[in-house]
Amino acid sequence: MTGDEAVSAPVVIIGAGPVGVTAALLLARRGVHSVVLERHTDVYPLPRAVAMDDEVRRILQAAGVGEEFTAVARPANGLRLLDARHRVMAEFRRTKDGLHGYPQTSMFDQPELERVLRDALARRPECELRGGVEVTGVGPDTTGPVRVTYRDDEGEHHLWAEAVLGCDGASSLTREAIGGAWEDLRFEERWTVVDVRTNADVRCWEGVDQVCDPERPATFMRVGEDRYRWEFRLRNESMPVRELVAPWLPPSYAGDFEVVRETQYTFRARVADRWRSGRVFLLGDAAHLTPPFIGQGLCSGLRDACNLSWKLTRVLRHGADERLLDTYESERRPHTRHVIQLAVIMGWAMTGGQDRAAAIRRRLLSAACRIPGLTAAAGRDLTPPLIAGPLVQRGVRRSLAGTHCPQPWVSPDGRRTRLDKLLGDSFTILTAAEPGPSLDALARSLGIRALPVSDLGDDGTLAAWLRAGRAEAVLLRPDRVVMDVVPSGGRDFTSTAAWAPLLHTTRSPVPSERTAGKSLLRSTTR
Repeated sequence: MTGDEAVSAPVVIIGAGPVGVTAALLLARRGVHSVVLERHTDVYPLPRAVAMDDEVRRILQAAGVGEEFTAVARPANGLRLLDARHRVMAEFRRTKDGLHGYPQTSMFDQPELERVLRDALARRPECELRGGVEVTGVGPDTTGPVRVTYRDDEGEHHLWAEAVLGCDGASSLTREAIGGAWEDLRFEERWTVVDVRTNADVRCWEGVDQVCDPERPATFMRVGEDRYRWEFRLRNESMPVRELVAPWLPPSYAGDFEVVRETQYTFRARVADRWRSGRVFLLGDAAHLTPPFIGQGLCSGLRDACNLSWKLTRVLRHGADERLLDTYESERRPHTRHVIQLAVIMGWAMTGGQDRAAAIRRRLLSAACRIPGLTAAAGRDLTPPLIAGPLVQRGVRRSLAGTHCPQPWVSPDGRRTRLDKLLGDSFTILTAAEPGPSLDALARSLGIRALPVSDLGDDGTLAAWLRAGRAEAVLLRPDRVVMDVVPSGGRDFTSTAAWAPLLHTTRSPVPSERTAGKSLLRSTTR
């Protein structure tokens, strides 16, 4: 259709990068249709993001591409800090079996990830990808459907959407449309990024090396079987690639050495001052820019997609309270800001910075690395719990609130599966023992089950996690974040009135079921 003719779609997603396609897949698996608009006609072929943590691997599992991504990913050992002579100052180890059921750090080639996501998108009848188009307008912002205007070879088109997801990058047209502006977190450095393919015996520990050299800080990592990434901060100098990477190559190496990409990036730390206007939302680089020093840039964008998709589904398909959508920005913005600030701190510490305090920071870093147990603690999860709000009831006796439930393998009926696949897309109450009458009544009123962890047939991970958090029961959201906690010695959630109205929908709750004598959860979202 062209001209003033228009069609409608439940959700329009602007941008078919990893964040936009993941959002479309998460919505599709909940029965929400979307149209994805992308200016490129195919996957962008050059590598960009290269690292992902186990929490985000869990999001890809939810999007239906967990196994496919495993086939193209490579577990990493963690992070090493090296001095200017490449001597090891500290190691921050990452395990191959993290809290979420995946390696804590995985390396990958972004075009391979995008191909996996695009292939999955093509298999979903709920999704339509329109490539080779230019989005020219979003809005105006009203209380009704949002108009999205785009142009292709046939002319101008209009789409009317119940919601618009702006996944259109750092120069986002969507951010401009909602009147958003950048908040500068005061980090900006120019780096040279080099991606290489070679069969050379590259000196590598199967993790990330950070060279803490104030004259020429560098980052190095193995991405794939024969793929490597170097990043250098250069000061008004130009050096051949082979000279830059020589410390990692065999002496006088003259074999195969293909420079896949050599480019300059300006690493910035920024967060948008608003992430939403009505039913228009910002995700990924449209909402935040993160320096790469802790590998959380793409991870933050995929967390955006995970956080918003289940909330949007409940509003669009099940008549949930519109206030549920308010929690997207109130949860994601402070969380992302914290991650960006951590990346900035790590960047200044590891690269030495450019100011007069750089030498002091390097000495402090070297001393801190010698503190017993510090490097082990720093190797754990880098992201904080979600802050308190309507969907996270934090408190003195609720240490688990805002964190993620572990994902062990479970076998409640003798068949081994991952926890998230068993629980589906519903809210869930997990209990340390058989639930009492009050918890059972609450679960029935919400259309879910209170599920004793002893019924799950896991390896004891969940019971140990509840004991460590001094919890008798936890209420899990569809994204497996702990929403509320019954502390040890308690019998019921004490803050039900604060969050229960947001959980009720216009659909009737699913009746409880008992199968083979065990408590099983039945999802309220199909």
